[in-house]
Amino acid sequence: MKRRILLVDDEVAVLLTLKAVLEISGFDVDTAASAREGKAKLRKFEYSMVITDMRMESEDAGVDVVKAARAAAYQPAVALLTAFPTDDEGWQYTGADKMLVKPMQTRILLQQIEKLLETHEAKKAKATGIPAVPVKAVRKSAPKKAASKRVGTAKPGTRK
Repeated sequence: MKRRILLVDDEVAVLLTLKAVLEISGFDVDTAASAREGKAKLRKFEYSMVITDMRMESEDAGVDVVKAARAAAYQPAVALLTAFPTDDEGWQYTGADKMLVKPMQTRILLQQIEKLLETHEAKKAKATGIPAVPVKAVRKSAPKKAASKRVGTAKPGTRK
């Protein structure tokens, strides 16, 4: 079974590039172009992970998405995606499990997502007492060149 990820970002180029990279890597991906749309999808569907941009329609829009994900009964893993990382560990107080900094190499992004999903599932299993079943993403045989070398660097109207 494919793992389902919700991507929330107001930059359409980043959203579509990241969606393509994750789908090529075997994930089922939904997108939302605003915090409001992301929160609505969190209430309507179930996700293994939520990846949200920090700054969208407001400075704290990403934190609102994180709070909505934490309120979901199915307890998805949550990662903040930002081009403006902070030097301190203040992002951890948002409730997110991980901060992903864009742009980033595709291979590194996928490794971080896999690791976060594994640790999150193990943590959920420990809390419930039900052993976690390791689930790897289904790898498709698409050429690696089909995905962008870096995620989050495309500008609207440009091609890589």
